[in-house]
Amino acid sequence: MAKGKSRFFCNQCGQESLKWMGRCNGCGAWNSLVEEKVAKNESASSLTSRFGTQGISKPIHIDEAVDGDESRFSTGIQELDRVLGGGLVNGSLTLLSGDPGIGKSTILLQSAAQVANRSKVLYVSGEESVQQIKMRAQRLQVKNVNLYLLAETNIETILEIIKNIEPQWVIIDSIQTLYWNEIGSAPGNVAQVRECSGQLLRLAKDLPVAITLVGHVTKEGAIAGPRVLEHMVDTVLYLEGERNYPYRILRSVKNRFGSTNELGVFEMLGQGMVEVSNPSAFFLAERSQGAPGSVVVPSMEGTRPLLVEVQALVTPTLFGPARRVATGLDYQRTVLLAAVLDKKIGLHLGQQDIYVNVAGGLKIVEPAVDLAIVAAIASSSRNQMTDPETVLIGEVGLTGEVRAVGHLEKRIREASKLGFRRCICPGQNRKYLKGDVEIEIIGVEKVEEALSVALGG
Repeated sequence: MAKGKSRFFCNQCGQESLKWMGRCNGCGAWNSLVEEKVAKNESASSLTSRFGTQGISKPIHIDEAVDGDESRFSTGIQELDRVLGGGLVNGSLTLLSGDPGIGKSTILLQSAAQVANRSKVLYVSGEESVQQIKMRAQRLQVKNVNLYLLAETNIETILEIIKNIEPQWVIIDSIQTLYWNEIGSAPGNVAQVRECSGQLLRLAKDLPVAITLVGHVTKEGAIAGPRVLEHMVDTVLYLEGERNYPYRILRSVKNRFGSTNELGVFEMLGQGMVEVSNPSAFFLAERSQGAPGSVVVPSMEGTRPLLVEVQALVTPTLFGPARRVATGLDYQRTVLLAAVLDKKIGLHLGQQDIYVNVAGGLKIVEPAVDLAIVAAIASSSRNQMTDPETVLIGEVGLTGEVRAVGHLEKRIREASKLGFRRCICPGQNRKYLKGDVEIEIIGVEKVEEALSVALGG
């Protein structure tokens, strides 16, 4: 190998520097430059020239370009297809990340077995031997499918094998274990992750073949390695959930071929990941109907309405300033709604600790849950429970008005399916609601009206 020399790369944006600096000139991040060994006359700027297509590129008139309709294929798991936007796209590069032991390898091996019933799949592992993968496959009852296993970490060897067997889908578990001989640093370092990902990206576009990378996460929950990795791939998925609980939530935070608002729900069992066909019933299964501070709201996760429980606990402050804690909700939004209750309703929450939580570990960011948060806080403060068969929907403004939200009909139908008999919603939505619904609809204009109906005065 050529004599190597040091370069400094930013682990946030990939900017290269000849010397260490406290602040990156590219993205402005502090203490983000790390030292890497590179081969002589090799640098990150030569990535395109090494792995780009042969020949000279020429501009093409837009009318002469090939139709952009992407070719998809199903993973065989409906919840995974939903988050991907309908399935995997040929020639795409997907990154799946999550905490250790959360189930990343399990769900990929299950979906690989489904795809291998129709076409060829290559599963590459840099962390486990072929025998270890076979043991997991036996537990998941994967057999008699066109699935190939490979235990390898050399990127050049992996690329050659992919070209030889021409699979439709390639799974790399994980990108942090791969290395390229021309770089003297250890696998998982910034330069190795960037270079190996670049080679896989070029191969995915040239063949084309769908490639899925498994990525590690840091203790802060971010994807390990350079931030440029997230910019290179087409789709970034996160698998979330507590290891002590059986449910897992799959989210899309970047998707060039679909929505980033979709959500998939799974349950981890002995036979692997099992799809949850009715997430609303799943998250409301342990709901306590006779307790103050509990309110149900239909939230939209992409195209799917999902009923979740918003819980609140209001208790006197024993010492120091009052605390405001929001779990699964936007903290600033929660503080704002508490101020609206204090000013417009007169609850006097200045000396009260307020804790608000979304049951089940979900994260809800849409403003349609505002009215449920307000009702939950007021219910706990007054120690009055809300009607257990009522759902609340609506955005709350600073002047105490209840604003309209989208997809009201979908939300109401989901609530009606689970046996709820009444819905408190914005009056503007009520005026334009079309069709008959098997649920009582109560339109309100102000927060005072909503609380009067929900809490009985």
